[in-house]
Amino acid sequence: MPTTILLVDDSRASRMLCSSVIKSLRPDAAILEAGDGEAALALLADHTPDLIVLDMNMPGMSGLELAEKIRETQPRARLALLTANVQEAIQRRAASLGVSFFRKPVGEAVLARILDLLD
Repeated sequence: MPTTILLVDDSRASRMLCSSVIKSLRPDAAILEAGDGEAALALLADHTPDLIVLDMNMPGMSGLELAEKIRETQPRARLALLTANVQEAIQRRAASLGVSFFRKPVGEAVLARILDLLD
């Protein structure tokens, strides 16, 4: 069964870049995309991805607010926060939710480390 990864980022360009790099690293991966938290929750009603990559700063709900909602229905989901917002408070909150923290900019090395969460 192929690995399914959900990318949640309000930047279409960022989602496209992540998707492209992930496909080069894991050609068998199925990639779902959402532009905000509400769209992500709608996808999660029908899908159980192996990995969910969240942006922090999005309209509507932040990546950590979305992580809290995901934890309610999928407590064992593998979550990664990929953000340029590197405040310690955010890193602590992510850790308390069991969300792995990664710094933007998006690149092959960062995405390879995120994909390591699958192993």
